[in-house]
This record gives sequence, C-alpha cells and structure tokens, in this order.
Amino acid sequence: MPLARSLSMTSLNGLPQWEDEDLPVEDLLLFEISWEVANKVGGIYTVIQTKAKTTADEWGENYFLIGPYFEQNVKTQVEFCEPPSAAIKKAMDTMKSQGCQVSFGRWLIEGSPYVLLFDIGSAAWNLDKWKGEFWEASNIGIPFHDQEANDAVIFGSLTAWFLKELSCQFDDKPYIIAHFHEWQAGVGLILARSQKLPVATIFTTHATLLGRYLCAASIDFYNNLDQFDIDKEAGERQIYHRYCMERASVHCAHVFTTVSQITATEAEHMLKRTPDVVTPNGLNIKKFSAMHEFQNLHSMYKARIQEFIRGHFYGHLDFNLDKTLFFFIAGRYEFSNKGADMFLEALSRLNFLLRVHKTDVTVIVFFIMPAKTNNFNVETLKGQAVRKQLWDIAQSVKEKFGKKLYNALLKGEIPDLNKILDRDDITIMKRAIYSTQRHCLPPVTTHNMIDDSNDPILNTIRRIGLFNNRTDRVKVILHPEFLSSTSPLLPLDYEEFVRGCHLGVFPSYYEPWGYTPAECTVMGIPSVTTNLSGFGCFMQEHVSDPAAYGIYIVDRRFRSPDESCNQLTQFLYGFCQQSLRQRIIQRNRTERLSDLLDWKYLGRYYMHARHLALSRTFPDKFEMEPSAPPK
Repeated sequence: MPLARSLSMTSLNGLPQWEDEDLPVEDLLLFEISWEVANKVGGIYTVIQTKAKTTADEWGENYFLIGPYFEQNVKTQVEFCEPPSAAIKKAMDTMKSQGCQVSFGRWLIEGSPYVLLFDIGSAAWNLDKWKGEFWEASNIGIPFHDQEANDAVIFGSLTAWFLKELSCQFDDKPYIIAHFHEWQAGVGLILARSQKLPVATIFTTHATLLGRYLCAASIDFYNNLDQFDIDKEAGERQIYHRYCMERASVHCAHVFTTVSQITATEAEHMLKRTPDVVTPNGLNIKKFSAMHEFQNLHSMYKARIQEFIRGHFYGHLDFNLDKTLFFFIAGRYEFSNKGADMFLEALSRLNFLLRVHKTDVTVIVFFIMPAKTNNFNVETLKGQAVRKQLWDIAQSVKEKFGKKLYNALLKGEIPDLNKILDRDDITIMKRAIYSTQRHCLPPVTTHNMIDDSNDPILNTIRRIGLFNNRTDRVKVILHPEFLSSTSPLLPLDYEEFVRGCHLGVFPSYYEPWGYTPAECTVMGIPSVTTNLSGFGCFMQEHVSDPAAYGIYIVDRRFRSPDESCNQLTQFLYGFCQQSLRQRIIQRNRTERLSDLLDWKYLGRYYMHARHLALSRTFPDKFEMEPSAPPK
C-alpha cells in the first residue's frame, strides 16, 4: 500500500492553515460543476467567477469548470482552445462521436480558468433514456413539463458520462475531485456515486429550494424549522421532484457544504444532513494604494447621480443636493425575501421623523430590482432632456458673459452688470425657467411597468403615500432594470452606482449569504443587513462592533416584524444625523473590513472541504488528522 499522505491542519485567526504536507496538486484534477459557469442566472455565478482566480492560482492547469453551452454567453465570454490533457481530449472525443457537442476553452475572467461546456440541446434526444437511468439510480421521477429539471437531468447525465470516460483512463493517479453547486448540477453527482466512479465528490448548497419557497409565503420560517412536514410542503408547491434531487445530492456527496451558518441550520432541517464545512463566499479585493482613492470615486460617482436627480426632480428641486443622501436596495425582485416590504415601511416612518424634527436632510431611495416593463416612461426621459437643455442654455449665456467681462477688463473697466446681459439673454433664461414648470409630481418609477396595479412595491408606495411630494423628506425612485453604463437615463454600471451612494439597505428575511452588502463593504459603502443573512451572521461573528464599521445588523430572528422595522428606522435616522466628516470616517472604517471578505482567506474553507473529500474517498491514500471544521 502506498504511503498515505498526511493532511494535518492547524488554525490561525479562526481560518484553516495547512502545513507543508499540502496536497500534491500535480496528482489531482479538480472539476467544479455548475449551471452558472459562463451563464449568469443569480449569485452562484458571482461565487464561481470571483473564486476562479484564487483556485486557478492554487491548481494551475489542473482546474476545470463544467457548465452548459449557451451561444450568446460563449460568444462574449469564452475563448476556445485545445485541452491541455490528452485524457480530457479523449473523453470529449468519445462523447462527440456519439452526437454530443462538447466545447473546451478559457473563460475570459480573472484567472482565465479552463471551461468544459456541454450543449444541452444536442443531447436532448437522450432525455427519456437518461430519465430512466436516473429513476433506476434514485427512484426520482421527473415530470415532462418541468423544463429546468429536464435540463438538469441532461446536464447531470453528460457530466457523469464525462467523468466516467475520464476516470476509466486512469489506473491510479491523478485523483479526481468533483465539486457540484446546487441541485441543477446534482444529478451528475448522484449518477457518479451510483456508478461507483473513483471520484471524490463535494456538494454545496447556496440556498435550499424549500427554504426560498416557504419564506416567500410569509411563514415564520426560522422559528418553526423543526415543525415543517417537508414532503407535504414540497408537494403542495409542486417541487417535490426538485426537492428529492437536491436531498439525494446532499446525501450522496462525500462532503456537504453550505455558504453560511444560518443556511447550515436550515439544511439540517430541510435536507436532513448537517453540513461538514461552512464555506463563506468571498470577493476579489483590489486594494487601492492610496487610502483616499475610494473616497474620490465616491465623490465622482455621487456627482453623476446628482445630475440624474436634477433632471428627475426638475420643477421640484427645492432641496439642497449637498445635504441629500442616496440609499438603495438591489437584487432579485423577491418582495418579502429581500426585505423590500420592511424597507418601505421603515422609509415611511423615517419620513415622519425627518419632517417632525424639521431636518434639512433629504433622503432619495433607489430600488434597483428588475421587473417586467414597457421601456422608459416619457416623464423620466423628459426630465433628463429638460436638464440637458438648461445646461446648454447656461453654457451659452456663460460664454457670452465671459467674453464681455474679458473685453471690459482688458480696457481697464469694471463692466456694468446691468448691461452685460442683453434682453435676448434674459428672454432665453425666462423661457428656460418656464420650461421647468411641471404640473405633476416627479415619477416614482423610471419605466412603464407592465402590471403596475399588482406590483408589490408600487402598491406599498401607494399605501404609505410616498409620492415625492415637496413636503416629503424621503423620495423614492423604482428603477426596474439592472443598471448599465449605456442607459440614456442613469448611465452608470452597478459598481459605479454603489460607489456613488451613501448607504445600501438589505433587510432580507431569506438571504443564505448576501453579496450585495458584501460588495458595499468592499467598496467602502456602509450597509444594513440582518441576522438572517449569511453575511450578517459572519460579520456578527468576526467583528466586535459591526455598526461602528458601517455594518448595521437588524434583528429579524428574535424580534417581531414591528420591532425589527423600528430598529431599521432608528439605524436610518441615526445615519441621517451624521455629519459629512463622520460619514467619511465611517467609510474608511467600512473599507478596512474588506480583507475579511477576500478569497485569499476564505478560499481556505474550500481547501478544507477538498482535503476532507479526498480523505473520505481514498482513505488508504490520504489521511486527515481528526479536527473539527474551522470556526
């Protein structure tokens, strides 16, 4: 028997550290499988894309990502090339010879990892056969009308077939690790285990299917975790087969991981297995050499947002933009899961407080949540056109004024200010002022909503009466589309927009991790999160006084909704009372936390999961000293 490799581990600052007997990467192949490889659907894309550089640096040419082939994504994100390994090429050729289209290349992101993409459509003719094989392996039947589940069966069957073709070429080394993300990739794991392939498997759940559905139904989820009849709840929501796929993947994996402690508790009750490792999500942190640089970016992008505000509120611009704060919420349009319901209620209370205390601070709140629209609304576009027209008039008058002033000074005269502007200039300016008059309130949404009478955000705005009146100290703008630098309205990318805002507010009820507040932290922008989000729990655990560092954590677990809403209102009101200097100091402190979220450190939890999977799959080749997962 070959000498077993010792995988001893010590802990430093609560993060795992491995000693010199580290994994011999040249004897291993790592495959990461997800439906969101080179295919943006949600947050898992961000996890895989940002983690790729750290993993590629560690594994080099032995790291591969497996995902679905979609022409529109591949054209802009993937550069085709030949596989570096003859074994992978042979496995691909075998699949191609049987009619399946398999593409190989480099994903054009940081780290440039190799990607292997399966064309689901080219293999769809095998669907019935593969559903039969999946039934024999797991006793899970897939209804024909659920396209997403059918695609998952095709994708999983192709993945398992590829791993089988690859592993049968190796007698011993290299050892294969396959890391599957979410239930859409789980079929491949179940089939690989049922076929007894010599592959170390890891399954990561980023959110449980049932958890998301139950929370969206406004059920007191976290206080009743042990009360649910899981099978009944899944059946009532017509996702029983998906739930079974997820649960089978969890139980088949050698190592099961989740992204946060709160999701670990949830998985224990929903999926009936305690995660082996919690693998928090990180980001690629780009540090600025000068501390003040991110503050300069804040000022620059804030000025761009102010320009949009000048147009949007033309005719009603009776508030001081220098004393105006920009708050925002962004993400998937899940009204209660993302906490938009509580945020709107808190804004109504904040508006009351600011009016009662007669403060000169105005708060403008953006809701960046994509919904179905019929394009921009006319009033919003008109606002930007009026702003542009006024700017052009001001520039032309300024130029004439400047020339006359210059000529007078050359002659050694102080010009008569009454004569320096002629009657035409004054007429033009008067007409410009009349053009800014508007007979309606500034719109609360930038687009025409397709079903605005049933839109939950707009209905709540109608109920609480936040219609951007002159007397309101809180103004609301719903932007039901993701931001883009090519937009004629607000030409900013999401990152630029975040940098220009003062506070991100994410009072989520269901948020397994929470990339939005994490991105704010990295950019030095304070944020509000909750103790039901993975990010909020992570910060509570690692930072002694999160609020001092610009991370406000609302208690949504142990307080009633009304108490949580009052707490959120107090956080927002306290933020409004800060001076400019206090906000600058707080942004510096927030930005300092970004090291905590760097993949350079958080990637170690994934390393720990891979070590664990190897020691469980190949116990005679790899030993792991008994040690609890790092805290």
